[in-house]
Amino acid sequence: MFVYREMTMKIGFIGIGNMGLPMAFNLARFGYEVTAFDKSEQACLLGQKRGLRVASTMNEFSKAENIIITMLPADDHVAEVYIGKEGILDRVSQSTILVDCSTIDVNTSRTLADEAKSRNLDMLDAPVSGGVSGAESGSLTFMVGGEGIALEKVMPVLQVMGKNIVHAGASGMGQAAKVCNNMLLGVSMIGISESFTLADRLGLDPKILFDIMSSATGDCWALRNHLPIAGIVETSAANRSFSPGFAVAMMAKDLRLAESAAKSVDLQTDLGILASTMYTEFEKGGSGHLDYSAIINLIQQKAFSK
Repeated sequence: MFVYREMTMKIGFIGIGNMGLPMAFNLARFGYEVTAFDKSEQACLLGQKRGLRVASTMNEFSKAENIIITMLPADDHVAEVYIGKEGILDRVSQSTILVDCSTIDVNTSRTLADEAKSRNLDMLDAPVSGGVSGAESGSLTFMVGGEGIALEKVMPVLQVMGKNIVHAGASGMGQAAKVCNNMLLGVSMIGISESFTLADRLGLDPKILFDIMSSATGDCWALRNHLPIAGIVETSAANRSFSPGFAVAMMAKDLRLAESAAKSVDLQTDLGILASTMYTEFEKGGSGHLDYSAIINLIQQKAFSK
């Protein structure tokens, strides 16, 4: 019987972009045999530079892999990999466990899990939180939906890439947790940005406001870690001209997913909808490549244009 803790385990990793590459690299560095793939030639070159074995096509992923992990941008990409023309569901061994770390629509995730189950395959949805810095440091949080037995088997692998692995429930519940979390994060960052823009207009020193807020009722994780004002919080992207840890385009996508999920259960999420509208506007204005905390720029532009 195969023991999933063995370092000889073969892992296929599809999608080695900003998040996937450091995740795959950590697995390889830990001792797992990793084969990576990405449609982007640039991503493949970066993977090779970091010492990964990079496949030329998805056809190289076969029955040999014990686990296949995907980290892809959107629903269409994930569906193509699993059930598209060259979909892996019809080519992998029934002992292979599939782990999708992408952030996609809850219903799409459940549909893919059902497709896998119809082929006697175990599939987990395991979106992450922590951004690029968390992927690099191996400190991500995994929100996992699917069978607990399958999660137990891949737990040692997830623990290489993350510090917190939480079983959220049945298939799709990992995605549900992710969109709820990111809806709150997006709303929080807008609130922080408006508060500090107001403070600026009132003549209040931002460092003094941070010291007050971080020990008062306005305290929150985004304030302490991603304050959109340079020179106060060491981990703030504002210190690096808003070079992304978690890009505006990704936040806009996640907020649209949250909005869609809310509609599917007849729930009106006014703040979530407003956040989705603002981030989508900011993205369309050419700022999709910046860190999500750069939303303060949009707020300041509107404030100082009046």
